[in-house]
Amino acid sequence: MRHLLRFLLPAVVLVVGLPLCLGALSQTLGDRAAAESLSLVEENVRRAAVQCYALEGAYPQDFDYLAERYGAAVDESRCRVDYIYIGSNLMPDITVVPLEGSA
Repeated sequence: MRHLLRFLLPAVVLVVGLPLCLGALSQTLGDRAAAESLSLVEENVRRAAVQCYALEGAYPQDFDYLAERYGAAVDESRCRVDYIYIGSNLMPDITVVPLEGSA
């Protein structure tokens, strides 16, 4: 009986523990990917704003202008761009916020 238990216990730990560890790792990687995705969207919007400033001499007053003329694409089902215009010669405050339930 002891001999059987000695081999059975590690097998049970592997069968139960491995999927739990893989599930936790998968969740962590998913969270990192979502955060990286938001960061890339924010960087894309900032680049479009800087390009607009370089070409036109002023930052746009709203995000729609950037999306329309400079291709700042955002998946509106996953995130929202908070674009606060400060002045024509000041970089706008740009924040990308994930929508609830989109992760």
